[in-house]
Order: sequence, then structure tokens, then C-alpha cells
Amino acid sequence: MKRNMVLAAAAAASAIGLLLTTAAISNGQTVPNHSHGVKPTIVLVHGAWADGSSWSAVTERLQKQGYTVDVPPNPLRGVTTDSDNLRAFLDTIQGPIVLVGHSYGGMIISNAATGNHNIESLVYIDAYLPDTGESLGQLTEAEPGSALAVEDPSTVFNAVKIPNGGGNVDLYAKQSLFPQIFAAGIDRHTAAALAAGQRPLTGSALSDTSGIPAWKSIPSWTLIGTADKVLPPAEQRFMAARAGSHVVKIDAPHLSMVAQPSAVVDLITEAARS
Repeated sequence: MKRNMVLAAAAAASAIGLLLTTAAISNGQTVPNHSHGVKPTIVLVHGAWADGSSWSAVTERLQKQGYTVDVPPNPLRGVTTDSDNLRAFLDTIQGPIVLVGHSYGGMIISNAATGNHNIESLVYIDAYLPDTGESLGQLTEAEPGSALAVEDPSTVFNAVKIPNGGGNVDLYAKQSLFPQIFAAGIDRHTAAALAAGQRPLTGSALSDTSGIPAWKSIPSWTLIGTADKVLPPAEQRFMAARAGSHVVKIDAPHLSMVAQPSAVVDLITEAARS
């Protein structure tokens, strides 16, 4: 008799769990794929005019805390192409994921994460949180204060024609301006090295539009560098509020993960624990 009661209780609990999961899916919510006692994999996505080395200090700190960290290259060819590349990479990871994007990387994680139930949280570092149909250029100019929102792009970018690119160009931020725009307050030698090693963004990427963003179904955290001269803090606040994101503000330039890596790590681990 006692054994039958236990089995009945277990069956009831299982049924309730199935009903809750089905209800969540029907409401368009992501059901996290928790692995009890297993830390999530942290995936760091760099932005435009950068590469994976911009995450070096953050990566080292996360690894010391026992996290598996992946820093896949972001091709910077456009929202659709870059999101498809990241989506394919994420499909190779087993277990829970915390997906982190810096700057333009926010556009990419917002699109690549949609529909991936292994992704438990999104973290935006001085990043774009686009809604459907919004573009990088549009969001950069939405609030005053971006040093990149200029009438004549040639004053801040060097354009290099892409062979067989149908007139498309690669845009490089001028090295002479890079430190003051992206890295104000960072050691000048470090800023100069970052400027020299930057990867270009295609000009067409500025007008590429976002699909349905993952922040509508996955919890998000946002770090805002209040000294950001690329993506105005006012626009970051608007996008974060719209997404219902957990917000932290620090006194840092656009490259906050270089200027204050410990603050960035604290936010990522908060998202990972949640």
C-alpha cells in the first residue's frame, strides 16, 4: 500500500512538471536546460573593431573561477551572417550556456540565441539590445553622444574596398581616434595596440536589421559604461529598460571589459548563478 502511494505521488509530480513545462513553452518562454551542479559554459562574443583578445582579462578571471569559457571569432560580415555563424557554434555546446556580447556583439547574441533552450541568460556589455527591424546605425544615432554618428563617415573611418564585394567596404576606425573614442582612460599603449589589431566591420552591417531578439524570452543582464562614446549610455538605458534587463552602471569607456574586467566578471557570474 505504502509503495503504491509513493509511486502515485511520483507520477503526480512528474505530470505537474510536464504541465508546467508545456505551459511555459506555449507562452513563448524559454525553459532552461539545467544540469544540476554543473557550471554553465560562458560564451563571449566580441564586437566590431575588436577581436577575441578584448576579452582576455575577463576570460582569465572566469577560468580561475572554474568556468569553461569559449571566445568564438565574430566575422563582422553582417547581422544575418554573424548570427548564423554563432548559432552553429552554440549548437555544438552541451549543457547550459551564459551568452555574453559586447557592443555589436549584442546584436549577434540577440539573434543567435533565439530558440536555443540551452541558453539560460544573456549578458550585454556596453551592447546593443535590438528589437525586431532595428539596425546598428539606427540605434547608434537614436540618442546624441556617439562619436561615430557623424555626417561624414570618412572623418572617423578608413574604408577599404572588399574585392568582389559588390561595392561593399570594410570600415576601420582611424587609429588616431580609436583611443579617445573606444578606450578613453585605458593605458595608451594598450589602447594603441587594440587600435592596430582591430578587425573591420562591413559597411553594409550598419543597416542590417535584427530578427526577433532572444531577450524577449531569456533573462538578461546589462552593464553600462557611463563614459561610453560609441553607444550613448542614454540609449543603452532605454534598450535595457525595454528588455527588462538587470542593469549595472560603472565609470568606464566603451571597452569596459578592458578597463574594468572585474566588474564585467561580477555581472557575468551573477547571471550564471541566477
